[in-house]
Amino acid sequence: FPQLNDEVLPPGKYRIGDTVNKTLRLGLERDKRRIIFGEDIEDPKGGVFRLTQKLSTEFPKQVFNSPLAESTILGVACGLGSYGKRPVFELQFIDFIGPGWNQLVTNICCLRWRSFGQWKCPMVIYAPYGAYLPGGSLWHSQANEAALAHYPGLSVVIPSTPEDAAGLLWTAMHCEDPVLFLIPKHMFWAERESAEPIRAIPFGKARKRQAGSDVTLIAWGNTVEKALEAIQQIENEASIELIDLRSISPWDRDTIEESVRKTGRVVIVQEDTENASVGQMIITHLTSQSDLWNSMVSPPILVSKGNVMIGYNPIYEYAALPDVQRIVVAIRKSISMKQQRSVAAAVSAAEADERGRHARPRSGQEPQPRPATAATNTQNITVPIMGEGIRSAKVVALLKKPGDRIELDDALCEVETDKAVYPIESSFAGTMGQWKVEVDATVEIGQELGTILVEGADHVEGTPREPVAAVAGRGSIPEKPRPTTAATRREPALSPTITRKLSRVIPANLQIDARWDAIRKAREAAKKKNGRNAPSPSVMIAWAVVRAMEKHAPFRRLILEDETIVENENFDLGIAVAIEGDRLATAVVTEANRKSWNEFAEVYRKTVDETRSGRVDAMNAPVVISSLGAFGVRAAAPIVVPPSVGTLFIGSAHREMLRNGKQNETAEVITLSLTFDHRVVNGAGAANFAHEIKEQIEEFMIPVEETRAAKS
Repeated sequence: FPQLNDEVLPPGKYRIGDTVNKTLRLGLERDKRRIIFGEDIEDPKGGVFRLTQKLSTEFPKQVFNSPLAESTILGVACGLGSYGKRPVFELQFIDFIGPGWNQLVTNICCLRWRSFGQWKCPMVIYAPYGAYLPGGSLWHSQANEAALAHYPGLSVVIPSTPEDAAGLLWTAMHCEDPVLFLIPKHMFWAERESAEPIRAIPFGKARKRQAGSDVTLIAWGNTVEKALEAIQQIENEASIELIDLRSISPWDRDTIEESVRKTGRVVIVQEDTENASVGQMIITHLTSQSDLWNSMVSPPILVSKGNVMIGYNPIYEYAALPDVQRIVVAIRKSISMKQQRSVAAAVSAAEADERGRHARPRSGQEPQPRPATAATNTQNITVPIMGEGIRSAKVVALLKKPGDRIELDDALCEVETDKAVYPIESSFAGTMGQWKVEVDATVEIGQELGTILVEGADHVEGTPREPVAAVAGRGSIPEKPRPTTAATRREPALSPTITRKLSRVIPANLQIDARWDAIRKAREAAKKKNGRNAPSPSVMIAWAVVRAMEKHAPFRRLILEDETIVENENFDLGIAVAIEGDRLATAVVTEANRKSWNEFAEVYRKTVDETRSGRVDAMNAPVVISSLGAFGVRAAAPIVVPPSVGTLFIGSAHREMLRNGKQNETAEVITLSLTFDHRVVNGAGAANFAHEIKEQIEEFMIPVEETRAAKS
């Protein structure tokens, strides 16, 4: 490959389409042997994507239209290249290369090898490539770099920036062997500023787009844009090193190996089909070298188009392709997983255990039973929510002593508030453990008071239970004893207290889609202004929900234990937070409607962080927001737990076909799933509330006012 340091273009703002056109012009100007040949590339059209605009006018003896015949285009390129010309030929779309396949793999790739180096075939075939432009389907949306890179003698490069397009194309035009230059058409007209002169770029050298220490993220072509968007979403959770491969064949092993040794994790994103792909090639390389494999702390993950065709319907197209949420989920999965390095030890231990299980006692000895065991686990006794506005209480009596037997719903202690004395009842059966408070102590809602030891079934491990007697009769066979193991009792996902509350709820659910454009635009503007301190989309949605609650009184209500319904002018907002051990907690933004935008964003962030760290708030929020969008979940039917009257589930952003006047169009949307308690809210009221949230989201702008007028 040529080692060039030529300056191709001066500093400036460029789009990929611009740099391709300017680089082609420079190539024609510098070398009269250079010929451009392709379908509709002459003026006035200048090609489907205007890549050759004005070139046939300026260089009429070097730029020509071709027939609509890819086999002819590739055959002519092979002939001209082998006889001393420098062809740079265009295919309208790389999807159309099929008719020219024989020329490509039988003549072009192998001419130098077949002739023992006496003949060569310097040529560039450039073509728009990839999807993410709806409606292309089979002939305008394919990514097939793996099939092309399969053949020795052919280089394949895919730029993702204007400077890479110019630098790689310039190198390609100076190669002495054939090059396929694939241009991701979704990124043709995205403008980017180059502060430095654009120079030739060597093949086989990746670009490190962003340094990081936790995960290596590898992408190329259109998926670089998706990778950058994913990094924006997850930037506060992990340090991501993004590598733009850009040269598919040859590819940069050194840069990738160096990065993976540093991070120990790798996620690869590709637009091509998963089977026999470039991503799989990279994974094979990384995992087949023991030093690299041993340096990895989680298995490689490939985010790829499935083994399916690109559909005509944009919904099917985007469903097949890698999207931002799939990349985010893959990164989080990579961070959460760890390799198990002791496979051999585990196998040895299992074999030893199996030998021990079947070992016979020596003559005259009887097998000794193992001691009886009882599986126990510890459940905490905490101060429950006792009513509107109650945040603390005083312990007035401890009714159980350590070691006492506890039955379900037994009164354990009594606490006094300014309204009444409340017994705290047990949600478990077991044995009283230790108290962690004393009489007269003041305790907060959610504070731990003591423990209960919840027991499993006792039996002698390793010995059979009494078999059930066989029914007498002809042919009856005594039942063989079955080996038993000690059962471990686990904590239920929902406490019995919550389960009892749920038994009274009359739930109903409805869903509505909201466009995501305004939130995305606001987020990008905030990031430019505040960087890492910019409020997240979750904060923006929460703000929209609060504004909707102000307009819809039923969703400012609480339903108490005695089924009394109260309504408040000032109200809290709940946010469901996942915490360790597959448990949920609710962060509460108190008096959410009284806070200015800046106050709200700061309190939201702080409250969620503290809840993840163990903070427990009194739950008096009429509405709770929940989301599993980070896992790519688009919709769900959440539960609503009193005293709340509604739970709003926020789905992941995705594309849907929407009606716009007389036309259909695709748009990025989120699905809002509202579950509400029919004892408090009727369907029409819930629908109005959901529609108001939708409008607030679709019209969202970061408020300019610094404070909101305090409400009396």
